[in-house]
Amino acid sequence: MAIDLLRGRLRRGEISARELVEQYIRRIEEVDPSIKAFLTVTSDRALAEADQIDNSLAAGESLPPLAGVPIAIKDNLCTKGISTTCSSKMLENFVAPYESTVTERLWKAGAVLLGKTNLDEFAMGSSTETSAFGPTSNPWDLSKVPGGSSGGSAAAVASGECMVALGSDTGGSIRQPASFCGVVGLKPTYGRVSRWGLVAFASSLDQVGPFATSVADAAEVLQVIAGADPRDSTCLKAPVPDYCASLDQPINGLKVGLIKECFDQKGLSSEVTASVMAAATQLEELGAELVEISCPRFNDGIATYYVIAPSEASSNLARFDGVKYGYRSEGSDNLIDMTSKSRAEGFGNEVQRRILIGTYALSAGYVDAYYKKAQQVRSLIRRDFDNAFKKVDVLLTPTAPTTAFAAGSHADDPLAMYLSDLLTIPANLAGLPSISLPCGFDGGGLPIGVQLITNVLEESRLLQVAHQYEKASDVMAKHPKGSCIP
Repeated sequence: MAIDLLRGRLRRGEISARELVEQYIRRIEEVDPSIKAFLTVTSDRALAEADQIDNSLAAGESLPPLAGVPIAIKDNLCTKGISTTCSSKMLENFVAPYESTVTERLWKAGAVLLGKTNLDEFAMGSSTETSAFGPTSNPWDLSKVPGGSSGGSAAAVASGECMVALGSDTGGSIRQPASFCGVVGLKPTYGRVSRWGLVAFASSLDQVGPFATSVADAAEVLQVIAGADPRDSTCLKAPVPDYCASLDQPINGLKVGLIKECFDQKGLSSEVTASVMAAATQLEELGAELVEISCPRFNDGIATYYVIAPSEASSNLARFDGVKYGYRSEGSDNLIDMTSKSRAEGFGNEVQRRILIGTYALSAGYVDAYYKKAQQVRSLIRRDFDNAFKKVDVLLTPTAPTTAFAAGSHADDPLAMYLSDLLTIPANLAGLPSISLPCGFDGGGLPIGVQLITNVLEESRLLQVAHQYEKASDVMAKHPKGSCIP
């Protein structure tokens, strides 16, 4: 059910907020034992919030924009009084004493919290297999991964366990799982949405964004969570436009750039290429002009990212030392030994790997050769995008090189796992808004995603183009049924 449709049904009395929430709770009980999208389910809170909305309706009060919308939140966003674990043993018992800005805005807008979703530990991964509490499965095929790190949120939306969800995207962690799970995933411009209350992985890359089953619903959620926040110094003060106002505007005359470096990848599936090119043709039929664009340093993004992101993670995760909060190892007789053991036991292998890489890249004698050089390449990647947007309005690429891969298939090959974010990382390095939406299916019935990228703060145009494609293609109406797809 779309958010706009839900509003109408609530106002006409065709459904109550409690009835809606009860439907979603039953759906979670039915399918989540197989999918494991949720770490925490807040049924009692959700029903109480639904009753408040129904009471407001009965009293004739006007409803806020997301009234009654059942939502799930990635478990690296702080929610006051509810555990925020980051899927790590380090924070297994941590209950946030404050609310993140984005969730605070959602509750003021009337959204109803169904629970917190699974993720790769501290958002480090591309498959939601590094969670300390077990992996999440892809609702289309339970033997496949849902992508990551926001795989729990993507899987929850795809399986009908919530209407919308929030995730975080550092190098593709919203868009890649959206592609794998056949949903819409939006990463806004860096600074468009506050990061206050998001447990930091890489502060210059992290961004919060929505998952939804339609572009219109993603626009509705972005409308609520976007905007300046005095508590986040990196949050932009630019006014927030009406993201839904331009959705139905035609795209005649817009120029869509196909980044040729994205289609030259050795690991790019032929089925993915065919579906993405069909999406480009669909946009052309809608009146857009296709233009081949070169971004020469696009493929340098992954090497650049895996210096910058671990370096920032090394700094951000230094606070988790077993002293003030988080996991503490017992039996140590001095501070250094206690801190060392707490971090070794509290962090999983992937988190430790990235901390070590980052610490090495920042160490004396190497910081210029690695971290400084990576930041220089980052500037060149951004310059390539700037040049591209002088010629086109929107850029188009595949979201991921392949469809969802088998669970465990990359467990002993971190490099193969990292390469699944090859096509999404550059947008994070440049701070650009981008979206993934379904554009087809492979021979096994798994969804394929197409990625659209626009210039800074051009989310309205991004959503307009995505919405027009979504309406014209109607991809999801033709999908084969998956294991837990409603």
